Amino acid sequence: MACGGVKRRALLLGALLMPTAAHARTTRKPAKRPVKQPAKKAATTTKPLGPQPLKDGRTQLVAFNASAFPYRSVVPGSNKPFLDVRNGKQRGHTSPRGNVYWEHPTYSDRRSLLYLPVGFDPRRPVLMVFYFHGQGATLERDVMVRQAVPRQIAESGQNIALVAPQLAVDAADSSAGNFWKPGHFAAYVDEAAERLMRLYGNRAAGRQLNLAPVVIVAYSGGYLSAAYALDRGGANHRIKGVILMDALYGDEDKYAAWMAARRRQAFLLSAYTDSTRNENAALQGLLGKKRVPYAKNLPSALNPGTMAFVSCGGLNMHGDFVTRAWRPDPLKAALAMIPGYALVRDKKSV
Repeated sequence: MACGGVKRRALLLGALLMPTAAHARTTRKPAKRPVKQPAKKAATTTKPLGPQPLKDGRTQLVAFNASAFPYRSVVPGSNKPFLDVRNGKQRGHTSPRGNVYWEHPTYSDRRSLLYLPVGFDPRRPVLMVFYFHGQGATLERDVMVRQAVPRQIAESGQNIALVAPQLAVDAADSSAGNFWKPGHFAAYVDEAAERLMRLYGNRAAGRQLNLAPVVIVAYSGGYLSAAYALDRGGANHRIKGVILMDALYGDEDKYAAWMAARRRQAFLLSAYTDSTRNENAALQGLLGKKRVPYAKNLPSALNPGTMAFVSCGGLNMHGDFVTRAWRPDPLKAALAMIPGYALVRDKKSV
């Protein structure tokens, strides 16, 4: 019996010392679960919203509805039709010098040159510059290349949109065509804003272009279109200033009347050679009678109310006046003098 009791106690003690199933589970090291890594986000490219500065300059030659030509009405101040010569089906115009120019090709080009420089930003104040070329000119050969108007605008550092209508094609004629008509320049400005918006490529730019102030630049024979734009164009509330590049060959009364009416809101800069010295003197006389103050030197800035006349030399300078007047690239310098339209340049690109 004693032996049996000893065995029973040993078995009981062994049973007490053996781990139960529950105890075994709690003492066993838990298996390591794989840690889930957060999913990598796919690389996304976010496009900037709204208008942005242009990364490249944009140029376009586009036919306008409100173009200078064709013109089928009369010459202002007379009952004489503009197209006063016929040769079969051809119709032509006799210029003041007695030359006959046919409607095709001289007075049928509806195109205008549009240009937006690198960095043009419709979110910032925009200036629209309308350039009236002189006699014997085409947009491609003269305005773009010889006179380098787009380049000078780009180098001016200003937030400018350029519009240059084709006037009489490669002819010794200053005729203004449809710009002779009351209200036509205003219609041309409105169409230019829409065309520039399309060139920029974003409808959001339309509002700024539709409200942009206007500066008229006239060279040589472009004076006539500019004079009628001021006199009856219907857009004087938008015209911020006029720059004449040896371009006062007449109609001094129209310029004087405009300057007297806008003496506190606009500016005038007339740079000239001996070719237009007498006409500039006549305009100064008219301003004196209207008590409009003016200066005979180059101003530091073209602020509202500035009226300045700058003599630049002899007749030999006239042909290259847009690129060589009181200094090289004078148009670039003049436009840079208009405050409030400077482009913001990226420091890395300077």
